[in-house]
Amino acid sequence: MTFVLVMLAWCVLFVLAWPLALLAIFLLPVLWLLSLPFRAVAVVLEAMFAFIKALLFLPARLLGHRG
Repeated sequence: MTFVLVMLAWCVLFVLAWPLALLAIFLLPVLWLLSLPFRAVAVVLEAMFAFIKALLFLPARLLGHRG
């Protein structure tokens, strides 16, 4: 559904301001490539926090607490 809305918005932008729409077509993949390192850092940080949480709650789980 979001793809349809994005395509509809792009078509409206193309009708109203076609140079801006063509610029968006060429710049969006570049911006996506630039955001990849930040996404990788986010995945690593999320995994690290999950590991720390599991490590901190390990004694409670060993004693039988199921929360």
